[in-house]
Amino acid sequence: MPKMCALFMTLVICWAFISCGTHSHKPSRSTATVTSSPYLFFGWGNPPDPVAVMKETGVKAFTLAFILSGNGCDPAWDGERPLGGDDAAQIKRIRDAGGDVVVSMGGAAQEGRKLGEVCPDEQSLANAYQKVIDAYQLKAVDIDIEKGEFKSPEAQDRELGALRILKQRNPGLKTTLVFPTERTGPSDFGKRLIRRAHELGANVDVFTIMPFNFGGTDMTRDTISAAEGLASEIARTFAVPIEEAYHKAGISSKNGGLEETVRLSDFHNFLDYANDRRLGRFTFWAVNRDRPGDPSHDAGSGIPQRDWDFTRVVASYRSTEP
Repeated sequence: MPKMCALFMTLVICWAFISCGTHSHKPSRSTATVTSSPYLFFGWGNPPDPVAVMKETGVKAFTLAFILSGNGCDPAWDGERPLGGDDAAQIKRIRDAGGDVVVSMGGAAQEGRKLGEVCPDEQSLANAYQKVIDAYQLKAVDIDIEKGEFKSPEAQDRELGALRILKQRNPGLKTTLVFPTERTGPSDFGKRLIRRAHELGANVDVFTIMPFNFGGTDMTRDTISAAEGLASEIARTFAVPIEEAYHKAGISSKNGGLEETVRLSDFHNFLDYANDRRLGRFTFWAVNRDRPGDPSHDAGSGIPQRDWDFTRVVASYRSTEP
């Protein structure tokens, strides 16, 4: 009997040793997924090779746009491409190169095709988003809420309810809401979105404003003014110190432009500001435009620059994530 016990213990120890030894620990993916992940759109504008951009700029993550309604309340890239197609292959390439992705749902030019508009309630919307999370084992999602959806109380609440469900289902998932702003900070619609996020317990990690297309003249001044207004609104709504509010506030700018011009010098100023305030996010639209070209067709920034100059600035931001 003692010999049998000794043999049993030996087998247990050997099994444990083999089990531990054969499951090597893989390095965790980049934690900069929310903080500094510029937008990349594979659906238009001669999209660049993400791995080449990573090698040239040091950027570690991209926010990939956009997931829309493919068939009712069912997600698809641009409402057309399946989750398991070429986009999935690109995500694998990015991860194999040591990076990661955030996936963006919504957008500005997709009126009536956004899942937040098509799905009838928060539960079905959460289920649609969950399909995307499961397909790519996401650590972060981006909800881009604009135009009619942004101005609809019902749509706002549906998005926030879905985010609450996702946070409950997926411990550790990072969520960010992206929405338009005025030069002084969130509009009444933006203030409502922040207030309802608090009231509904949506547990949004970062509220990110898009400080452009508001007729700005000094884009450094106007962007910082808008960001200060956002942080103040978060601090008031959530009753937290302003230092904590900055961690929940983000900027998503736009490089170059037509009516407004956001210059590389502005981006360096944004970087200094983000570092000083330790913002929760600093990103921009989009890597596709981060090169010389005609901005009227979203093919370039419309200003003199090297390829990927703006991405290099964003890639250097690592403030709030370990």
